[in-house]
Amino acid sequence: MNNTLKIASAQLDFMVGDIEGNCQKIIDTLKNTEADIIVFPELCLTGYPPEDLLFRPALYQRIDLALTKIKAAVSDKAIIIGYPEQHEGKTYNKAAFISEHKIAASYSKQILPNYTVFDEQRYFTPGTQNCVIHYKGIKIALLICEDLWQPGPSNTVHADLIISLNASPFALEQQHLREKLLSLRASETQTSFLYVNLVGAQDELVFDGGSFAINKEGIIAQQAPFFKESIMISEFNTSTRAFKSCPSPVALTREEKMYAALGLGLRDYINKNNFKKVILGLSGGIDSALSLAIAVDALGADRVEAILLPSRHTLSMSNEDAITEANNLGVNYQIISIEENYKSFLETLNPAFTKTQVDLTEQNIQARCRAIILMALSNKFGSLVLTTSNKSELTVGYSTLYGDMVGGFSVLKDVLKTDVYRLAHYRNALSAVIPERVIERAPTAELADNQLDQDNLPPYEILDRIIKLYIEQDQDSEAIIAQGLDAKIVNDVVKRIKFNEYKRRQAPLGVRLAKRAFGKDRRYPITSKY
Repeated sequence: MNNTLKIASAQLDFMVGDIEGNCQKIIDTLKNTEADIIVFPELCLTGYPPEDLLFRPALYQRIDLALTKIKAAVSDKAIIIGYPEQHEGKTYNKAAFISEHKIAASYSKQILPNYTVFDEQRYFTPGTQNCVIHYKGIKIALLICEDLWQPGPSNTVHADLIISLNASPFALEQQHLREKLLSLRASETQTSFLYVNLVGAQDELVFDGGSFAINKEGIIAQQAPFFKESIMISEFNTSTRAFKSCPSPVALTREEKMYAALGLGLRDYINKNNFKKVILGLSGGIDSALSLAIAVDALGADRVEAILLPSRHTLSMSNEDAITEANNLGVNYQIISIEENYKSFLETLNPAFTKTQVDLTEQNIQARCRAIILMALSNKFGSLVLTTSNKSELTVGYSTLYGDMVGGFSVLKDVLKTDVYRLAHYRNALSAVIPERVIERAPTAELADNQLDQDNLPPYEILDRIIKLYIEQDQDSEAIIAQGLDAKIVNDVVKRIKFNEYKRRQAPLGVRLAKRAFGKDRRYPITSKY
């Protein structure tokens, strides 16, 4: 008698709204995978998160047609898929166990997250019942993602194996938390778990995969790779109720995770939105250098173009370093001076600027000259413009609205300046593409002679610490100052953060890395006296 159940974790990248394409991907995986059960991620049929597509009645007609096709394809195997279902005027986040051409059992998600990037209470009604399937001599319970994070559903179900469908977004410490949580749940319930996660990116969210099987002792038996599609075949012993142990992927460092997430987020955004190429302004500074490297690694050099946009304030070393970066990465580049455009704007505005002093206005005009050129190239050739500002700059408004903030996607939107340097060192450790001079020289916007970032900002080590405390941990000024930071600097930074909410609201989206990122995570009023 065979006492081994082969279960495949289909850690795949699904496209939001592409019901027919996702349906075919499920059927193709079914045909090409040798396993007793194939498990797909949460809401795989619609992609995650479908957001307000869930309000469209036609969506459910397409889902019903897809389910009919999938049921027809399932014969000698079983599959578990996630999808939304409407019933009696209510919408549920469902998991279905399909075998022998029918839905043998289904489960409605009971715990609906409504924090950070999650908004499921806007769309779904919580389920109230557990679901246990008897299949090939064992009892299998179904859960969906957040059901694991609260003790109720997993602790009240009695099964030999609990399978959880997930669409858990990436954040730097998230995988550690998942593993710690599943270890706790397995030990509490003395039950083995299979955690199947989504991989890929949707707008600013990245799903990192890393699906895993864990035995009742709380020890991981097998793990799928991170940041890429995978079919992980696990062997579950129906006698011992345990997974066979297999070698796991090597744990990724913090920088490896960040770099992989940025690349996957960019690649999926570009490919899923059918852009053929990207362009970016390459200044010779570290932010644009890192953005260029990420873009080339994610898309290939033939899909990336660099535009050098020097002005009267651009040093020769900046042009030299930018050309070296482009050559090191095999990227085509153009040099388009903004000097004549800048002079023309100054001449046009001269009558209006009479009796005024040169100030930030003239600096911002340079940034906006560059934006016009980049957007013109984008319009003419259909390439998406990548902005290159980092999180530190965006937080305090050290960027020009309709200038260097112009673009369709921000690669470094959630990367603090101190992490920009760490990632540059990491990328150069793979192959030296960013000149050391770029990493070592003091950062500058080069919008005025002898200009340095630190003329207007505190040292980035201090600024980034304040940003983490204020933005990511929601600490007020008093609490931050109490940790030994200079009160004047803290109050100035917090003032800038509050004032520049209007800028951030108009910034392009970018990859989310932190638990508290600008975008879906942080929804602060622009008009406020708090």
